[in-house]
Amino acid sequence: METPEIRLTEWSEGSGCGCKIAPAILDQILLSSGTFKQNDPNLLVGNSQKDDAAVYQVSEDLAIINTVDFFTPIVDDPFEFGRISAANAISDIYAMGGKPLFANAILSWPVEKLAPDLAAKVLEGAKVICQKAGIEIAGGHSIAAKDPIFGLSVNGIIHPKKIKTNQGAQEGDIIYLTKPLGIGILATALKRSKIDQKGYSNLIEVACKINSIGMELGNHEEVHAITDVTGFGLLGHLIEMAEGAHLTAEIILSQLPLIEGIQEYINQFIFPDNTYRNWNAFNTKVRGITGMDLVKFCDPQTSGGLLIAVNKDNKEWFETTLQNHNQAFWEIGQFIPKNEYPVIVS
Repeated sequence: METPEIRLTEWSEGSGCGCKIAPAILDQILLSSGTFKQNDPNLLVGNSQKDDAAVYQVSEDLAIINTVDFFTPIVDDPFEFGRISAANAISDIYAMGGKPLFANAILSWPVEKLAPDLAAKVLEGAKVICQKAGIEIAGGHSIAAKDPIFGLSVNGIIHPKKIKTNQGAQEGDIIYLTKPLGIGILATALKRSKIDQKGYSNLIEVACKINSIGMELGNHEEVHAITDVTGFGLLGHLIEMAEGAHLTAEIILSQLPLIEGIQEYINQFIFPDNTYRNWNAFNTKVRGITGMDLVKFCDPQTSGGLLIAVNKDNKEWFETTLQNHNQAFWEIGQFIPKNEYPVIVS
């Protein structure tokens, strides 16, 4: 891995979805603002559900999905920054079970300090991922600012009766994850110049893989809930699913998938500062996490995998379907009746 002359990661304190506003502060912002009170019956999924995207019904058999996602550089290479940003944004459409249609780009760039050619490479990377997803970048908006930021606003469609929210899990559902954990750890290793070539290759491979399997799963009622794992870490998104369904997620620690080599970085205390931010926000809602295992659960993911709740009676069908689509998956637990904690780890 060659170190580029310009290091984009030096232009941000956090990186990728690790630069999200802390959960407690975000709740304070949203709850104290009357702006987000929603009364339109056609707004099927809005801010009140804390879901991955908004869904608006326009006819009996058609709803529009819209999402927006952007962040500061997670890697130094502008082309790869564009690829990861696009894969991350489009994932929100897949997490609703929908089909993406087109995207608009969001670009903030310090044009007096970073060459416009670098911004063009970011857009090139995003275009490659959009083409893989079968969509176009139709337009966008840009500003000159001190921080480089890039992302997409993505529009998609879905049948109103096929929407997959993060609140639909049922008792007994098996919990699956479609990407290994550790993207935030690898991004931090890169930022601190501690990453090796294998770690960098793993970061790019995992973060750039699109979650298109979500579009297929939207057609199946056996799949009860989907969300994607991003800045609040696996634990934050498990809590959202469990609380939304009034259940408890029981997770088996030994079954959590980790990107190869992640434990070595954890042993060196190489992980994002926002890992502790997530832990401080969620630790009262989980039982069974001890020591440094909190890093695995709270590592902020950028373009992470899908977290899926599936009817236990359809286990064989589900796993065969994912295998037929060359989609990796790991069974990590199940939903059980609600108890004192939204998440318990064994």
